[in-house]
Amino acid sequence: MFGLGALVLSMSMGGLSYFTARHFLLNERHNTSVQQAYVNASLIRTYLHSGSSKVNALGSLASGFGSHSVLFDKGKWYPGSISIGQSAIPRQLRALVISGTPATQNITLDGAPQIVVGIPVPSVHAAYFEFFDVSDLAHTLQVLATTLFAAGLVTTLLGAAVGRSASGRSLRPLSEVSDAAVAIAGGDLKTRLPVASGDPDLAGLTSSFNYMVDQLGERIEREARFTSDVSHELRSPLTTLSASLDVLESGQDQLSPRSARALALLSADLHRFQRMVGDLLEISRSDSGSAEIWLEEVHAGELVRRSVEVGSRTLPKGVSPPNVTVDPAVESAQLMVDKRRFERVIANLLENAALYGGGARSVKVTPRQSKGGSAQCVVVAVEDNGPGVSRQERHKVFERFYRGQAAGQRGTGTGTGLGLALVAEHVRLLKGSVWVDDTPGGGARFNVELPVADSSEWSST
Repeated sequence: MFGLGALVLSMSMGGLSYFTARHFLLNERHNTSVQQAYVNASLIRTYLHSGSSKVNALGSLASGFGSHSVLFDKGKWYPGSISIGQSAIPRQLRALVISGTPATQNITLDGAPQIVVGIPVPSVHAAYFEFFDVSDLAHTLQVLATTLFAAGLVTTLLGAAVGRSASGRSLRPLSEVSDAAVAIAGGDLKTRLPVASGDPDLAGLTSSFNYMVDQLGERIEREARFTSDVSHELRSPLTTLSASLDVLESGQDQLSPRSARALALLSADLHRFQRMVGDLLEISRSDSGSAEIWLEEVHAGELVRRSVEVGSRTLPKGVSPPNVTVDPAVESAQLMVDKRRFERVIANLLENAALYGGGARSVKVTPRQSKGGSAQCVVVAVEDNGPGVSRQERHKVFERFYRGQAAGQRGTGTGTGLGLALVAEHVRLLKGSVWVDDTPGGGARFNVELPVADSSEWSST
């Protein structure tokens, strides 16, 4: 904006200065030329009255530099020089002056600007024409225009430089606020703004921002502690209920059909409750930073097959396990993972496919370059038979307790909304990434990308 303002101002002032100077100089030169032409016409009339030769009369004129005279007398033309004669005078100007009307006209002759002044001399039945070369004036105006343009360019650059400096000084605190907000959004709640002691307005903003972050951190900590405490407190009664349920199930054959159905519903809900409490405990450990990771170096193909086998055991009845396809290029690729967490990732993806995607139809393991292009990665893709995940939901499905806009119409609706959130958390702890897209044949494809084992990269874990 500073640069644009400087440009507009310099253009306005430069244009005004140029056209004012041009108008003044042209008028001044025009008036001077007309006055000289009238003086010379008066001398021509005197010489012609005295009977002097036309050539001598033209030669005796006090012409300025670049001035050429042409005389029309009794139907004949007498040029004052060889270079300019009758043909150089515009036809309309020639006719107008010969008819008795003084006139001037700006022309270009051989690439040089000229002012032609025509003055009738009726007392001797003649007409006098004089050419005035104004190339020097055109050069002066060109130099003036170039100078003003250069001054405007310098003014614009200086305005842009001053504007950048001023805006940078003014917006630097806001940039720091933006960077701090991005860091906090990424989970770094220890980020604080430095106290701006020199500016009372910024000091108020800084203190308010830091206070907001403090309150946010305390609230998140309270919620995480509450979730952890509740989950821990629920484990004891759940253990008691589970033991009592085992006693009831041992005598299930002696129950009536109605009681047996009630026992089956109680067992399903209790197991679902236990699963939810376990998920909440897992998430609370991750939030508090106390999650334990036991890394082992394993082959990608063996790990995925084993994890699919374990995860398929917990699938609902009637859901077939998926086919596992491993690319030969990554069959023996070494992955540094926590096998328990990876098995939980696969189990949750298979369960999600069973509940909302009509079951998983395949699990594919393929190689892929990482985003930086420097390290080879392994991608484990779980494809289902469902309707897919809309673009609006692809990031939200990994949020906690999010079950989709069509949760009531998809599958049985028995999910807790924590499965995919735990998938994302486990993959993050394994230094990988997870995303969802659509398969070419229809259905959703959940992709888990893990880096190939590098001892230098994992040595600090």
